[in-house]
Amino acid sequence: MDAEQLQFSVKVSGQRLDKVIMSHLGNRFSRAQVQAFIKDGLVTVDGKAVKAGIKLKGGEQIAITVPPRDESRAVQPEAIPLTVLYEDDDLAVIDKPAGMVVHPGVGDETSTLVSAILSRWPQIAEMSIEPKRAGIVHRLDKGTSGLIIIAKHDRARRQLAEQFQARTVEKSYLTLLERTPPTTTGRIEAPIARDPNQRKRMAVLRAGKPAISEYEVIDRDFLDDRALVRVKLLTGRTHQIRVHMAFIGCPIVGDAVYGFRKQRIKMKRQFLHATHLCFDQPTTGERLCFDSPLPAGLLNILEKLRPV
Repeated sequence: MDAEQLQFSVKVSGQRLDKVIMSHLGNRFSRAQVQAFIKDGLVTVDGKAVKAGIKLKGGEQIAITVPPRDESRAVQPEAIPLTVLYEDDDLAVIDKPAGMVVHPGVGDETSTLVSAILSRWPQIAEMSIEPKRAGIVHRLDKGTSGLIIIAKHDRARRQLAEQFQARTVEKSYLTLLERTPPTTTGRIEAPIARDPNQRKRMAVLRAGKPAISEYEVIDRDFLDDRALVRVKLLTGRTHQIRVHMAFIGCPIVGDAVYGFRKQRIKMKRQFLHATHLCFDQPTTGERLCFDSPLPAGLLNILEKLRPV
């Protein structure tokens, strides 16, 4: 397979080169991959190789040589059962179970959602994206269950990614908190970045990316001041709800990373479920909305925590 040649002109000023390329390519490649392209001399600005952090003035011509797909990184399809709530020629909406990793990574190379969707829809493997992210538009944590969109081809993936970037996708979650928030409703605006001391964690940091969550307490009839809360995401940062809830002193039940060191309830997952999702169908523009009730295991937890 030959290398792919891409060219475009910069329409805005003051942005870093790697960020401009990421915006142009959607989520086709990770930021680390784009930075590797630049480092390897596969990206030029007005014909010259530059560094990833250079800020552009606007009007520059960007040329990118995308190397051929590394077939050695291909994900093996696995016939894993999926709960498909909806599908058409462009996409599918899946109710992901807790415990399933979305795409392969260190320590999680098999039994992923990508492996499952490649088995069910083999054409997804032909998408122009890093093989381990084929079909993926957005992510849910391994320990989070609920609604996730899968794109079946490149055009749908790019169009859906644009909706996420424009914040026109509606996403809300149900979560059980170890403590009831101080107000019945609230808005948390706290920037999130990778924790410099623990690289596998995220943290609220002044230099982080903007992150906004809105919450509403919907049930507080539980032991030890716990509360069932609906959270609406206005941004989509990694671990956003988990980080924000811990930030206000109300960590998620079952979250061993951001919650109490010694969990008061034994769970194999955090109590977090993606329950509501709305977006525009990429071809027709029709607004599609889906809901997923709490899984039986989480409902059982709620019943056990109600006062006798």
